[in-house]
Amino acid sequence: MSAIEIRNKYAEKKSVSITRPLYVTLFHHNRNKLSRESVYLIFFMKSSSEQASPHIALFIVNLIYGLNFVIAKDVMPLYILPSGFILLRVLGANLLFWSSHAFYPSQRIERADWWRFILGGFFGVAANQLLFFKGLNLTTPIQASIIMVSTPVMVLIIGAILANERLTWLKVLGIIIGASGAIYLITPHNNGGLDAFASTGLGNLLVALNATAYAIYMVIAKPLMKKYKPLFVIKWMFLFGMLFVIPFGWQDFLMIKWHTFPLDITLKTIYVVVGVTYITYLFNMYALRYLNASVVSIYIYFQPAVAAVYAILTGKDILTLSMIISCMLIFIGVFLVSRKSV
Repeated sequence: MSAIEIRNKYAEKKSVSITRPLYVTLFHHNRNKLSRESVYLIFFMKSSSEQASPHIALFIVNLIYGLNFVIAKDVMPLYILPSGFILLRVLGANLLFWSSHAFYPSQRIERADWWRFILGGFFGVAANQLLFFKGLNLTTPIQASIIMVSTPVMVLIIGAILANERLTWLKVLGIIIGASGAIYLITPHNNGGLDAFASTGLGNLLVALNATAYAIYMVIAKPLMKKYKPLFVIKWMFLFGMLFVIPFGWQDFLMIKWHTFPLDITLKTIYVVVGVTYITYLFNMYALRYLNASVVSIYIYFQPAVAAVYAILTGKDILTLSMIISCMLIFIGVFLVSRKSV
């Protein structure tokens, strides 16, 4: 069978996708003498697990983020002020990213890409984290999670404007359905209604600006994934992001009284630095390498569901019909947005 016939045979199977060629030399034994028979061009196929790995990474990311709404509020502002917490996150993540990349071959940034790394550091690290933690400090976790469901919409709009990402009715429908599920899940717990939102207006505004900054960051970062490894991209973005964060967080960072931390606060601080910062950014970059920014952003709708499950497991809430309906809507939304984007 020729190389072309092999390729066509595998291409006909819709359950797999051809990724890259591999030249394999086939040998046969003839009278105790090893000789080359032929060289065939064959192709690796992505297994179903390989295709699912970016989605698994995104689920883990939003599982970590979903718990962060409650965990971060336990640490700040009583033990660490918001800006100081961000600087701690960025310093810790820089150490982890640069140490991890030391085991991999180095790459060079092309001159035309420097602006993407710098702006990615500004929007994705500095503006994103400073606005979110400052906003979360001035509002409630429930209200912050409601505001954050606007992120996929912003990604879709900004991606269509700046990155020519195709805006389809299927994606729009998926985002609407997913947002409906997230809002339906959260809103019944917001007993204060509009008055509660009004009393935390500044915090909600900052969280909304955070969602916009994060959307810009993902659109900017997406093209870099085609040229560079995820760990390489994120380590440079965090280095530039740290330069933007230092002026805002240095004073708050110096005010941290480490000796006053009980064990649970120490563990929660580690969770935010390692989990919410290092793991989530790395996994997000990995997923962004294979999926559109709109698909990556839609997974944010899992966060309210994660918060609800966490509340149930800790005995702070019970499973209700609204939770089941909301989760179904979220899954449908994710499916519609990502259906033709892998």
